[in-house]
Amino acid sequence: MTSRSILFVGSIPLHDADAVFRALAVSVGAAAKRYPDGETGERTQFIRWQKSTFENHPDFELAAANADYTRGNDAIPRPFFALRAGIKPADVTIDSLGYAAVAVESYASFARLKEAGEIPAGVRFQVSLPTPVALVNGFVEESQRDDVEPIVEAAMAREVAAICDAIPHDQLTLQWDVAHEIIAADGGFPMHFGNGDHDAMVAMSVERLCRYLGMIPADVEAGVHLCYGDPGHKHVIEPEDLSTCVAFTNGIVEGAPRPLDFIHMPVPRDRTDDAYFAPLDALALPPETELYLGLIHLTGGAEGTQRRIAAAEAHVRDFGIATECGFGRRDPATVEALLGIHAVAAGG
Repeated sequence: MTSRSILFVGSIPLHDADAVFRALAVSVGAAAKRYPDGETGERTQFIRWQKSTFENHPDFELAAANADYTRGNDAIPRPFFALRAGIKPADVTIDSLGYAAVAVESYASFARLKEAGEIPAGVRFQVSLPTPVALVNGFVEESQRDDVEPIVEAAMAREVAAICDAIPHDQLTLQWDVAHEIIAADGGFPMHFGNGDHDAMVAMSVERLCRYLGMIPADVEAGVHLCYGDPGHKHVIEPEDLSTCVAFTNGIVEGAPRPLDFIHMPVPRDRTDDAYFAPLDALALPPETELYLGLIHLTGGAEGTQRRIAAAEAHVRDFGIATECGFGRRDPATVEALLGIHAVAAGG
């Protein structure tokens, strides 16, 4: 059986970072090269905890309390914010998004457990970050997204810098979570760029992702998680195949100002057909970039996972394994079983 590396995308609904680190160490050990802190507590729901960033900012006001943002399987009413009348975007600064503060706190736990020998020596600490586009698309009134995007991007750049200043680079991995962009490219969320054209959306999203990767020092590991969402354990929209993921990946690899250490692509639980994986034939990864396929699902267990692995192997042999998305919306009682499937599928 082929031995495969494991990637944990981000959220794991256990009590705290200590519990997450210990659970990963016991279940998979060094088979995972990177451990996230699980995005526990209010962070399990991806970007929803960022509502307070806009709600408490003096330059923003609530524009719609429960906006209809139904797209595919994402039917959650959302608050949208707008700049107050008379406020110039160039004068607005978001001082903190909170990601650096949490990362520094979690790394202290990670370092302590590693020093105690509970975390394998070669494992890095992983911080998963939403793209600025996700925050803009998720919280800002559509007519103002062009104006607010540079504000949010600058704030995120400061978060990345603070994380990299506080955590040793040889212990750190940063991952960009890319959901809104890829969903929009395939006809899901409305976006403030690209005019709904698939190729334009991909190109303009890739341009942004290359900027985001450029925020990360070259000696810090950097990865990208491509995602179609996980509301109610369903995608916002269903991908037809991996062609959009491959287009994003090839564009990032070509345009990024630094090496890409890994890329993650989702695989729906019911896709073991050749058509889904066939676009991987066009994937152009350099040797230094690891591919992870998010084909582990609790549904179908280890056997279902092996069927998806076999289908992928018809088009690519060298890849690691993961779930499609974080575990954050999952019943904590199912985490142990899901981690067990990871361990079995990793083989070796």
